[in-house]
Amino acid sequence: MHKQKKRQQLKTVGVTLSHEDSNFDRQNQKLQCYHYTMRQSTTLPKKRGKGNTIFLIGKKTEKIILSRFFCIFAKYYSLYEDMSLSIQNVSKHYGSQLVLDNINIHLNAGEIVGFLGPNGAGKSTLMKIITGSIEADNGNVAVCGHKVSSNNLITKQLIGYLPEHNPLYLDMYVKEYLTFVAGFYDIKNKDKRVLEMIERTGLSNECHKKIGQLSKGYRQRVGLAQALIHNPQVLILDEPTTGLDPNQILEIRQLISDFGKDRTVLFSTHIMQEVQALCQRVIIINKGKIVADATESDITQKADNSLFEIEIKENITEQELAHATDKIVSIKKTADGKFELVATQDIRQDLFILATQNKWTILTLKQIEHSMEEIFRQLTNNE
Repeated sequence: MHKQKKRQQLKTVGVTLSHEDSNFDRQNQKLQCYHYTMRQSTTLPKKRGKGNTIFLIGKKTEKIILSRFFCIFAKYYSLYEDMSLSIQNVSKHYGSQLVLDNINIHLNAGEIVGFLGPNGAGKSTLMKIITGSIEADNGNVAVCGHKVSSNNLITKQLIGYLPEHNPLYLDMYVKEYLTFVAGFYDIKNKDKRVLEMIERTGLSNECHKKIGQLSKGYRQRVGLAQALIHNPQVLILDEPTTGLDPNQILEIRQLISDFGKDRTVLFSTHIMQEVQALCQRVIIINKGKIVADATESDITQKADNSLFEIEIKENITEQELAHATDKIVSIKKTADGKFELVATQDIRQDLFILATQNKWTILTLKQIEHSMEEIFRQLTNNE
């Protein structure tokens, strides 16, 4: 039985949209079909009364895609209500080499996530798949609830991307280039937004120079400014602080932190201090597989072995201390009465019992937390 289609009116900021009910999932507030028809013209009509009206009537007219309509819809409608990144069962081969092996990640709005891994682990490949630059062999990536594979035009409006090798037009001036990039998006007060991004990324003194005249650090800032200029909901940064001096790194970290308060940020880095300073969550990839996905504190607690430090008043040997338990892997004497012990489990109670039995005086006994560098080496050891 033919289901009668109902035309519905959806009011947005300055725009009224009319579409077919069969193309809209009202419960989830998501556009399901992006091919529309118009009665006369593909050009958005001029302002009439309180707002614009776009008639999208399913008659016998040619199906078209309205790029500008997508910009307005993505900017003003409910796509932003689901600010998340979902990666499900994604795999990728380069020839016979498996680069990504069944990757599953979900990022929520307000999360700043560090993406770590050795060179060649698959970090940049996954980021290119997220942004739609390359396709996955298997699996799905969804940005704000929209599949990248089928809704690439929408997802590009929602993503800001700074690639590992920052592609810039070196013959263009900084301000000229950012204005050029802003022209890809439906940005109100474009010139004002360009000036705002120049100031926020610390380019005020360099904006009248050609990009080719800038240092590597300032070129990186230009790349970050273009990624942020359309105020995206998901920000993908591939080693964003490469080439920056310590002061610039702190400024960029603050910018990323401010941006990530109500949006999703995924950035790769080899600098562990960045992870500790910025991230609520850490994902580690090795040989195309996710080997850790948790908070920094949770990851450091999951080390293969635990490290302990003990100081005893009496002058004892490593051999005497080793009698405490068979959980001890190694003992190193660092000074008179001071020892570092590596064990498979918590051995503080065992050491206390041994000291009591031998009437030793314990001056210090503590467990030492593993650093992210140590955990990273354990999880990505290729041997």
